[in-house]
Amino acid sequence: MLIGRVIGDVVATRKHSSHESQKLLVVQPLNLDGSDRGNPVLAVDAVDAGVGDQVLVTQEGWSAMTSVSRPMSPIDMSVIGVIDHIELAE
Repeated sequence: MLIGRVIGDVVATRKHSSHESQKLLVVQPLNLDGSDRGNPVLAVDAVDAGVGDQVLVTQEGWSAMTSVSRPMSPIDMSVIGVIDHIELAE
């Protein structure tokens, strides 16, 4: 799983039938200190997240597909949680 920040959404008028009525988000992966980690990714939204939200992203196909109730569909990432805060033990 990844921690990320939603930085945008994608509007696609033509897409695979399994993606119909699914919201697609652009997510910037983050390091634990909040800095950017790598390039932004696309993820199907399972929790009604929005731009600016810090989120939990699954990047394993089966978990991503089933989190949006679309088993056996071409989905490899989904937003599965909105993070309230992160607390690290010292």
